[in-house]
Amino acid sequence: MKVYISATLKSFFGRNSETETEGKTIRTILKSLTDKYPEAVKGLYDDNEKLRGFIRIYVNDEDKTDESFLDEAIDENSKVLLLPLIAGGAPDDSIISDERRKDVSLDDNEIDRFNKHLLLRDIGVKGQKRIKASKVVIIGAGALGSPVIQYLAAAGVGTLKIVDHDTVALGNLQSQVIHSFRDVKRPKAASAKDTVRNINKGIEVISENLKIDADNVMSVIEGFDLVIDCTDNYKARYLINDACILSGIPLIFAAIYQYEGMVSIFGLNSGPCLRCLFPEPPAPGLVPTCAEGGTISPLAGIIGSIQANEALKLIIGIGEHLDGRLLTVDTLGLNSGILKVSKNKECPLCGRSPSIFEPADFDYEEFCGLKQDENEIPVEGLTPEELAHKIESGEPITIVDVREPHERAIQRFPDAMIIPIGQLARRQNELNPEHDTIFICKQGLRSILAINTLREAGYKGPMYNLKGGMDAMKDIIFSNEGGWL
Repeated sequence: MKVYISATLKSFFGRNSETETEGKTIRTILKSLTDKYPEAVKGLYDDNEKLRGFIRIYVNDEDKTDESFLDEAIDENSKVLLLPLIAGGAPDDSIISDERRKDVSLDDNEIDRFNKHLLLRDIGVKGQKRIKASKVVIIGAGALGSPVIQYLAAAGVGTLKIVDHDTVALGNLQSQVIHSFRDVKRPKAASAKDTVRNINKGIEVISENLKIDADNVMSVIEGFDLVIDCTDNYKARYLINDACILSGIPLIFAAIYQYEGMVSIFGLNSGPCLRCLFPEPPAPGLVPTCAEGGTISPLAGIIGSIQANEALKLIIGIGEHLDGRLLTVDTLGLNSGILKVSKNKECPLCGRSPSIFEPADFDYEEFCGLKQDENEIPVEGLTPEELAHKIESGEPITIVDVREPHERAIQRFPDAMIIPIGQLARRQNELNPEHDTIFICKQGLRSILAINTLREAGYKGPMYNLKGGMDAMKDIIFSNEGGWL
């Protein structure tokens, strides 16, 4: 049986995107996989030996994640896909009413400007007027937001609200093509607004330099027809999903990682939501984010353009769309597919007995089991300055780097041992319990997970987390090297 593995899980499967395994049911296939790749146990199962909530199992494009399918016989020619969260049919009507369409008109300049749309039978004057009457929120003005914002502005969407709390950095310019070199250090929302004004001065553009949270998310989307999630973190994705479902506003979701992307529509016509597909986000460190894992430059353009296309189809009221379906795209292997997404009757947000009635911030570390309770031994941390002092003073210490290979290629930590988190338990004998062991990752979260993993495995030596990870360490200068780390 051939099993396909999404890029975000490849580190648990020897960096393979597909593998051959024995088995005639999902249960036996998973057992064969974890026997072949022991590190996959940590990635696939939680502490109660249950399949993690952010992973879906598809067999021939059908979701077979539920335990009721575990012992169902599978034909040997079936295609099995392990798909983690990275965060259909034809619409009956436009999401823009006829009344609102009739309230707008197109002047001579607009008729000339949008003539390519007007020539399309499915759009025409009525469709273009619906586009002009529409109001869309784009949350995130980064890689995904760049094509979404620019294409919707060029298409003539009447009101665009751009929400982002970050500033433009030099490293953003590789894929965030809405910004230019002169925008570095400027708020992304303001930079994106300026670009839109150069594309189409005839639309209303609202920019908000704002970080989405439980207190403001409902007001951010209130009064708008459509929300497009272009964020890059799990906390924001679930917050936006919850707000949209509770407000009755359709949400166009997308995520990208390395060479892969996914797109879906949630909350349309009582359809499924993000929590139906992925009940919970992955714990930090198990699945890298786009920021940690990187992406090839055109990927955001491809996936973001699909989001913009889905938005225009919903606004106009044409074509098939991704409600109840998930489009997956692999640009490296030139593979794509559409997977069915079923509404979960037990979903706490949109199921038959909901328990979520308002957006709520959640502590991501606590939610994912990284936060110590009062009965646990706290994870001690070292500041970058304290670690630098230990190194320069020649103290006998061991530094363990738990980052991914591509992260180390960008920024190396001298003389560090390389041990992936999944290998720590079986390789603990390589550590000296008489010496302090300092764990490093990119931002200081995966290193906490590493320490807790070793504690559970029985390791007794002193362990420390580098606070803030390599991101905090990059400005430290060692006197003996006379340069940047």
